[in-house]
Amino acid sequence: MVLSDRFFFVTCRLFRRRTPLSTLEFAAFADAFESRHKQFSFLVTAWVFLPNHWHAILFPKHPLTVSNAMNSVKTSSTIGINWTRGESGVLWQGRFFDRALRTVKEYRETVDYIHWNPVKAGLASCPEEWPWSSALDYAGRANRSKRVLAIDSVELPADERARI
Repeated sequence: MVLSDRFFFVTCRLFRRRTPLSTLEFAAFADAFESRHKQFSFLVTAWVFLPNHWHAILFPKHPLTVSNAMNSVKTSSTIGINWTRGESGVLWQGRFFDRALRTVKEYRETVDYIHWNPVKAGLASCPEEWPWSSALDYAGRANRSKRVLAIDSVELPADERARI
């Protein structure tokens, strides 16, 4: 089983007894995520934070695995968000969902799914309205000085059937 050197679509849900995340907590989560992103040098190519879960596309470079990358993000963000809340304990569900993306078409469809998530949840009327995602980056309208979480640019083959 390959756990590195691939694009992974990941989903992580808030622990069932925890209060949904607020705007202040999204900022703490973004800081923790960016810190782990820099420390472990995994790629983040798309993301969205919602009150009760988040999605991202990660590319952990060997020897880092997707499990190690996720554990580092979950642990770091739990510490930061618990600190802002004055709480302790588990924040994220122990397990997370991951799926290796195999083709350019699957990658692009997953980016669209990620960015449309806040619209489907009734949090925005279009993906670019939700500030807690990479949708503005993909639309070419992100303000670099106010960027919440930087994404890594990748160049994919033009052929949607190409394996990645």
